[in-house]
Parts: sequence; C-alpha cells; structure tokens
Amino acid sequence: MTNSAQPSTRPTILIIDDEVGPRDALKIVLGPFCTIYCAENARTARELLRQKSIDLITLDQKLPDHPGLELLQEIKLDYPDIEVVIVTGYGSLKSAMEGIRQGAAGYLLKPFNTHELTTLIQQTIEKKRRLDFLRRHLRNSPELWGSPEQGTDAWQTLQVNYLSLSPNHAPAAMISSQDDMRLLPLFSDILEATDRQLLNHSSRVSFYATLMAARLNLSLADQKALALGAFLHDIGKTGFPHYRFSDDQVLPSREPVVCREHPGNGARMIESLGLSAEVGQIIAAHHERWDGQGYPLGLRGTEIPLMARIVGMAQSFDHLTADAPGRSPLSVEQAIQQITTPTLIQFDPQLLELFIDVVKESTASNPTMAAVPAA
Repeated sequence: MTNSAQPSTRPTILIIDDEVGPRDALKIVLGPFCTIYCAENARTARELLRQKSIDLITLDQKLPDHPGLELLQEIKLDYPDIEVVIVTGYGSLKSAMEGIRQGAAGYLLKPFNTHELTTLIQQTIEKKRRLDFLRRHLRNSPELWGSPEQGTDAWQTLQVNYLSLSPNHAPAAMISSQDDMRLLPLFSDILEATDRQLLNHSSRVSFYATLMAARLNLSLADQKALALGAFLHDIGKTGFPHYRFSDDQVLPSREPVVCREHPGNGARMIESLGLSAEVGQIIAAHHERWDGQGYPLGLRGTEIPLMARIVGMAQSFDHLTADAPGRSPLSVEQAIQQITTPTLIQFDPQLLELFIDVVKESTASNPTMAAVPAA
C-alpha cells in the first residue's frame, strides 16, 4: 500500500497525541509550512490514514487505546512510505532504540526544543522527497535493469535528478568521479526506498564482511571493494516492485524463484554505473554455493570469487539472526548450528570456521549485534 504525495505539494503531517497542549504546540510550530491533521488516539489515527494522504507522522509513545510503538509497527507495515517521528514524554534509551528499529526516522523528548523539532521534521521531509522520487523511478524505469548499454543513460539521469533534490547537492562533476564510494548516499537511499529493513540488513552484512577482511589481511583496495560489494549485495532486489524484507526467505535453497534474478540485476546495475569489477563479482556470485547447488551459474568451490564467498556467509547468517519486524530471529548459537549443518555444504569450510570466530567475537564485544533467541 502506498501513501505518498508528489514532491511539489505541501507536506501533510498527522499529529498523534492524546494531550491537547503538545498537539497545539506542534500545530503552531509546524503549521506554517505543513498541512496538519490531528488524532488523539490510535483509532482516529487509523481512520485519518485511510482517508488522507500523509507524508509524516509525529507519534506519542503513550496513547489511551493502544501502545504507541505497536501503532508504529502497524503504520510501517501498512504504510511503509510514511515517515514517523516519535515525540514523547515517556522516553528511554531502550524505547528510542526500539522505535528506530521499528522504522521511526527520529525520536524527540517532550518538552521539545522548537529548533531541534523543525530541523528534524524538515530533514525527514527532504529525505522522504528523495525516497519517493526513487520509488517512482525504480518502479517506472525498467531500463535501469536492462543491459548496461540501456542502463548507463538511465542511471545517469537518475543521479542528476536525485542530486538536485538535496539542498546542498553535490556538483554534477561528482557523477563522473572514479571513486566507487561517491554514490553511497544514493545507494543507501535506494535500499531504504525499497525497504528500511533491507538497508539495515545490507549495513550489517557489510559490517561482518569488513571484519572478515581485516582477519584475512586483504589489500586496502580489496577491503574497500568487499565493504561496498557486501553493502550492495541485494541491490538487485530494489527492482522488484513489491519486495519486502520480512517476506524474504532465510536460505538460498528456499528463496522464491523471482529472487533468483537479483544477483544478475544488481551486477548489470553496477556495470552501468561503472563501478569496479570486484564489486560486480560479489553481487553476481553471493548466492553461489560451495557444493555447486547455488545460483545463478552453479559455481563450485574456489570457482566462486573469495569475496563473494565471504558475503554469502555473512548474508545468510544475518538473515537467520535479523531482529526485524515480521521476522522470528534465531540466536547466534542457533544460527551457527544451522549454517554448519554437515548435510548442507553451502560455504567454504575454512572461511566458515573463521567467520564463526569473527561473529562470536563481534557479538561478545557488542551485545546489540546478538539476536534474541526465538520463542
């Protein structure tokens, strides 16, 4: 379900708060540059969402008829294109982290600072305009996913228009730069425009791959290519109109047939953009398997590029442990047990042993990386 306005329209904001004072204060601050609707409870908010086109919601965490964080989860499920900023007097670090995990764009405590509020709201609206532009472009421009010859002009046009949406947009000369990292803001927004959880997954996979690169003493150039290739490994999924991370299967052997197209789509995109061949190899081969049962080419053993083997392990592990809405994550120990199943020779045995050590060390030093055991 989509619920977004054209970039040229006046932004619409829904204030969800059961207290009159904070509602009125938000109306006074945001009214000069936004169209405002108000709801004092979750029931009224749901009705307005069905009737109106909303760009952004300010959400109180404590409502009389429904917990605010649960309402946030419902909103992001039914209206994923709407941005949500939590404005609450009942906040804590734990609730803030949970709100961001559920898809909130920001978190403010009452009484709020007017400058901080307007800055956050304006930044979030600007981001939504970029994401809405990308959503329309990705859905309506099939040439982006065609041959590199077809895609080059299409991606260059997208870049120019994307940069023009940023208030301090980079000069057009940056488009022709040879630095592969120049396009990270665009790539990040493309992933988020498709699904916020896809962006989070891509970031975690890049994190694991970077740790592996350090342990393997890869060259600086290879470390850079691995970090970027890991971040972009699923970029081909952004071409699927109805993709949702919560529906994605855990293991390649159980993925829907349509998802088998994403390595090729992503590799063609990278070629169109002129990124390094190593990044393209990672994207193209991260679903190949050590036993030759992977896709798209059925490569076996060391036929699979080293960096693609690393990303293949990292993405499978993260799919198993991803603590995201709509998912039932395994604990680190459960995930390790599953990826080391003797009957499933999916990964390079030596790399897998090193990867398990890296994962255990990273989750021990950073407990937030460790998933909650499945119920």
